[in-house]
Amino acid sequence: MKALITAALFLTLPGLLLAQAPKKGHKLAPSAQKAVEEVTPIDEEPDVKLTEADLAVAERVYTGNIPCELDATVIITESRRHRGFFSIITRGHRFYMHPVESRTGAIRLEDPKRGAMWLQLGNKSMLMSQKLGQRLADDCMNPAQQAVNEALKKNPMPSLLEPLPPEKAASGPQSASPAKAAAN
Repeated sequence: MKALITAALFLTLPGLLLAQAPKKGHKLAPSAQKAVEEVTPIDEEPDVKLTEADLAVAERVYTGNIPCELDATVIITESRRHRGFFSIITRGHRFYMHPVESRTGAIRLEDPKRGAMWLQLGNKSMLMSQKLGQRLADDCMNPAQQAVNEALKKNPMPSLLEPLPPEKAASGPQSASPAKAAAN
């Protein structure tokens, strides 16, 4: 009986929330927005046709449960229906994303319908909502990214704003080994 009541509430919640949709200038409470988001199905019929370059980018996307800062987790799974597409879930947000070629070499996934972007760098990833204008998850790292991040902590990259260190070979050609110098 309890399961029946729970199922009935689960099925009627979106309708009740939408029936009480705010008038212009008013927003739903965050808890109500989250409830609507969680039960709204994701459109998995993409209008986007991926190129071979997009599919090559898709092969480099890290999948699985990826831990982020503030105890957040992003779950990335490959689509079973469409090659190169991914389902991304975190804290009540769900997206259906596809790769977008990037000039910087970063791996970028986008959900243009819901206004979200996943950016995967060598040492971390982040999920951003362009619609909300904020990051939904930051400092997300799978084991490979954690290794790169640790290596960067031990040996940081030089700043672009500082001059390059002087070269060791500025004094001329390498000197002969001590043994050869003693023989001369």
